[in-house]
Amino acid sequence: MTKSRGINQAKALWSKERDALMREFYPSVPTKAIADALEITEKQVYCKAKHLGLKKSEAFLASDLSGRVQRGKQDPQMIAHQFKPGIRPWNTGTHYTTGGRSSETRFKKGNKPHTTMPIGSYRTVTEKTGRKHLELKISDAKGSNDKRWKPVSRLVWEAKNGPVPAGHFVVFKPGMHTLVVEEITLDRVECITLAENARRNHPNSYNPELARLVQLKGAITRQVNRIQKESQV
Repeated sequence: MTKSRGINQAKALWSKERDALMREFYPSVPTKAIADALEITEKQVYCKAKHLGLKKSEAFLASDLSGRVQRGKQDPQMIAHQFKPGIRPWNTGTHYTTGGRSSETRFKKGNKPHTTMPIGSYRTVTEKTGRKHLELKISDAKGSNDKRWKPVSRLVWEAKNGPVPAGHFVVFKPGMHTLVVEEITLDRVECITLAENARRNHPNSYNPELARLVQLKGAITRQVNRIQKESQV
């Protein structure tokens, strides 16, 4: 076994005697004093106190030993270094000035990254299901992409029917999906409910073989569980 060379701190060895000392002194004695007496770290003392359910007493927390800032009982050194009414900070009226070439290389107001695409641009987005769809940039508004980009299929449907109703999706009709903008026409798209969209995108709907395998796996799992349960009786 290799030595830790002091990298990993040795664990404290707790005994019934040490537990008794913790219960007696932890509520009313500073943690550092307990750690020094037991030759362990303050963190180890805190961890053991939590394990034993120990807390500092109200009397200790109200005393100067707790280190808490208490109204009317503050340490003189602390009072000496507090801001006084009417004091003027040394940097009042000054402005921070950066050095080096920071002013040359920082973003200017109104600057746009070189990858920014202009309004009217198209992009192809891959959905979680792996299917791709075409989107059109309609705005430079800040925030989520939903404010800047819209599916072309949705824009085509809304141009004729108005906003999509709540709880509905605009999708391509079965077998009519396309990424060619000229081919995305009103007769290819339709507005369906969320439930219908979920049903269409379920693996069972477009992969019957996978659906059968899922059913077979479930049947096998149930049989294995039954046999294991019977063998334990």
